[in-house]
Amino acid sequence: MQLNELYRKAAGFGFLTVEEGVYLYEQAPLADLMFIADELRKKQVPHGKVTWQIDRNVNTTNVCIANCKFCNFYRIPGHSEAYITDMPTYRRKIEETLRYGGDQLLLQGGHHPELGLNFYVETFRQIKQEFPTIKLHTLGPPEIAHITKLEKSLPADKVGLPADKVGLPAGKAVTHREVLKALKEAGMDSLPGAGAEILIDRVRRLISKGKCGAQEWLDIMHEAHKLDITTSATMMFGHVETIRERFEHLVKIREVQSRKPEHAKGFLAFIPWTFQDVDTLLAKIRGVQNLTGADEYIRMIALSRIMLPNVKNIQASWLTVGKQTAQLCLHAGANDFGSIMIEENVVSAAGAPHRFTYKSMQDAIREAGFEPQLRNQQYEWREMPAMIEEQVINY
Repeated sequence: MQLNELYRKAAGFGFLTVEEGVYLYEQAPLADLMFIADELRKKQVPHGKVTWQIDRNVNTTNVCIANCKFCNFYRIPGHSEAYITDMPTYRRKIEETLRYGGDQLLLQGGHHPELGLNFYVETFRQIKQEFPTIKLHTLGPPEIAHITKLEKSLPADKVGLPADKVGLPAGKAVTHREVLKALKEAGMDSLPGAGAEILIDRVRRLISKGKCGAQEWLDIMHEAHKLDITTSATMMFGHVETIRERFEHLVKIREVQSRKPEHAKGFLAFIPWTFQDVDTLLAKIRGVQNLTGADEYIRMIALSRIMLPNVKNIQASWLTVGKQTAQLCLHAGANDFGSIMIEENVVSAAGAPHRFTYKSMQDAIREAGFEPQLRNQQYEWREMPAMIEEQVINY
């Protein structure tokens, strides 16, 4: 392999192989990768602005039986700190979100053993009835897989309404597609790329054995695309995976995007973020620490742009790597700064200390040499709200 040949292939939006990606990771100077990725970004996102969002991460429940070894947030069923978020809490948090200029809730939780499809359908419907303008960026493939399994295994009176009440065909086994369709009809606007971690089953068995396997994650995303549900994709790296497995993950994301129907947007964005290790079981039991430095993260951002020529938006994870590294990523292929995240509980519980307000987010983008542009989840531009309160970062 020759670097110049791979550079030409990448510059032409060619699909690099896993082996070619690994070779670039190991052999290419970071400056070269940043230059190529930046040029690709300029062609794919020619307006040159850096987009950002105002939303809030609200957890439907902290009860989970997946037992991920990198998560400090979950509680087992029956734990004294276990909760299920109720409507008065949603109302209060949505009203706050609107005052802070937000337009969306990122609704995720755990694999609760007793919350089936009906719970989510009724929750989404009620939120939409009371707050019709709020967007719901909800769940993730592992939660879709979990709900599907519950609907198949538990009695109807335990987890859900009769099939005809949630749009499911009577007398048929519940499928991922049917669950996604029912959730979309109830108010799901988009599906996050949560729970991807590394899409290699060897890795998943070590860090998130209770979640769906890699192929099921990918299959659920493909079904979402067929239903015109827009999605994002993620990668959590810097733990037990190999460099090759990172690139196998990227190629799998690219392949699903290539299979989306012509009418579908598919993966709107890719967000790589680093494992946060504070007090996690991975750190305590296996001694796994996040040793990902700024150079390595920037290298992965650049290679994400290069390896995913069919995914338009690459997001820098300021939450896990901090302001300065995220700013450098804007010169290495990233074009999006994500959300200020009025509230975030899961990654923060593992040690992510960084915070932004709507003012400091825009200042950070300008400091990096770009014009900030507020957006929604569909990557459509929004005007800044005429009235907006500054949130107090205290959670």
